[in-house]
Amino acid sequence: MRNLTAEELEDKLATILEVEPDEWDRTLLAEIDAETDIGAVPLDAVVARRECSGRISVRLPKTLHYALLEDAKANGVSLNQYVMYKLAKP
Repeated sequence: MRNLTAEELEDKLATILEVEPDEWDRTLLAEIDAETDIGAVPLDAVVARRECSGRISVRLPKTLHYALLEDAKANGVSLNQYVMYKLAKP
């Protein structure tokens, strides 16, 4: 793939519609801005936050899955809650 010239890049950017940020965007930017000491929000911080959906998918051996499920039941919580607890422990 070849690099675009400045003119080609400007032409492509001109075709992108501008939209106002929605409430989620404004909240996200405010959170990132509050965490940084500089006046601008770094692009990598915005990208990293947008890429974090809060979901992960992990493949486990069936025996470990079963053991976690049994431990969750014994503690009266969902498997999701139990795994979050285990991951958050120091």
